[in-house]
Amino acid sequence: MIDRDHTLPISRQAKALNISRGAVYYKPRPVSDADLQIMRRIDELHLEHPFMGARSWAPGCCATC
Repeated sequence: MIDRDHTLPISRQAKALNISRGAVYYKPRPVSDADLQIMRRIDELHLEHPFMGARSWAPGCCATC
């Protein structure tokens, strides 16, 4: 996709591919175990109570994590 050794600058390559130049340099960070546990709990609550909004179950969400 992007060739860093090509004579065409990275910014021009990104423009030709219709992607932002920042996306070329972006390196995702790993998600911590604590964040995964919180996201898992949010998913469980949403599946148990799909009719409730975030404001309704947010106070009890992290109390059990």
